[in-house]
Amino acid sequence: MPLALAVYHILPRWMRNGVLCAFSLLFFAWAGLRGALLLVGLAALNWAGGLVLGRAAHKRRWLALLTAADLAVLLAFKYAAFAAESVNFFVPGLLPVFAPALPLGISFYLFTSIGYCADVAAGRVEPARNPVRFFVFLAFFGHGPSGPIVRYGQQLPQLDPRAEARQVTLDRFCYGIKRLVFGLAKKAVIADQLALIYQRVTSVPAATLPAPILVLGYAAYMMQLYFDFSGYSDMAIGIGAFFGLELPENFNYPYLARTVGEYWRRWHITLSSWFRDYVYIPLGGSRCSTARTCRNLLVVFVLTGLWHGAAWQYVVFGLLHGLLLCAERLGLRSLLEKLPAVLRHLYTLLALYFTLILFGAPGLREGLTALAGIFRWQEGAPGYTLAAFADAKLLLILALAALLCGPLQAMIPRLKEALCSRKAPGPVMMLWLLALLFLGLMRVTAGTYSAFIYFQF
Repeated sequence: MPLALAVYHILPRWMRNGVLCAFSLLFFAWAGLRGALLLVGLAALNWAGGLVLGRAAHKRRWLALLTAADLAVLLAFKYAAFAAESVNFFVPGLLPVFAPALPLGISFYLFTSIGYCADVAAGRVEPARNPVRFFVFLAFFGHGPSGPIVRYGQQLPQLDPRAEARQVTLDRFCYGIKRLVFGLAKKAVIADQLALIYQRVTSVPAATLPAPILVLGYAAYMMQLYFDFSGYSDMAIGIGAFFGLELPENFNYPYLARTVGEYWRRWHITLSSWFRDYVYIPLGGSRCSTARTCRNLLVVFVLTGLWHGAAWQYVVFGLLHGLLLCAERLGLRSLLEKLPAVLRHLYTLLALYFTLILFGAPGLREGLTALAGIFRWQEGAPGYTLAAFADAKLLLILALAALLCGPLQAMIPRLKEALCSRKAPGPVMMLWLLALLFLGLMRVTAGTYSAFIYFQF
């Protein structure tokens, strides 16, 4: 990134998209040359496909072909092994199981491509004429690996390096530094430390652990997941600001939600809105009967679960969230609105917590075992103590995470304003940023490499 920044700002403006293309390609090639070549091929396919869609008479037919081609690639890399294993469960040995390495960011840039083609076919945007600008839109290294999932219509004003929307002011660059440092601190100082608790707990069979330790391990995972992914999104938004690219927000304090539906409007916002616009609404959305609306919700959330990974635990996670949203639509939400806000928060947090046990467990069977152990409040095998899984420092970080994931910002509105401000920071904020940067770099240099959780999706 420092080299990219230096080259980008030294060269003339007309060359800057070429710089971003070159460094983005280098970034993906560093993760795997085959993945980078696949990305280039898919970018070329969707860029050319967009041009065809722009002038084709039968747009739906061409859109179906392009979408099928994109999904075929995703299925081959991400779901072929899962499908073979599922078939072999009923008929052992019927299909060979081959699991190719998952190219970095494939779920994100393929969804971006499908959304672009759908928008061109619907006439919402004009097809991209410039392939370099299209590649910057699709694969900019700031958001390419794990989003946010960008829309061409939102990015278009900034894709011209000479446009006013692309100019990098001092305030904009400082805002980028602030978001980058916040994201680094979320990831390295909080998420990676909470991962130590989660990894220790899940390294032991759930059937042998006391219930309090299971509760602790998955509470740590719930916090780790938020700080890891929202930290990545903060860093992506900050890096985008360095180059004059405005990336969409992906989180809005989701653990403050009072219903599961509200949670999905606050969590991974760009993915939720993608499924709403390109799957839920085309299926009929909520403009049809209650039964069909519930069907649409179940389809969307099963697909959302599958998007996260090729395993039955993700399918069950998505199905449960779909059922909860159906229940809220059928009357549960009306009942919740009569309750105090704290009880609505509690309902949402408990629903998230128990479904995230299935999501984060080493497998569906282990997740179900952990849930059973918590509900039965099992004693577990003798000898397991809390100190073996979390020391005082890790417990303090977990408590701070529970405050910093939203409650503290809700209680102190001025803190939230300061965190979100786009103005150049004052002396106090500068000191906080320096301290966080120091802590983040210290944790990165002191520890081993820890990939972002959503890189695996």
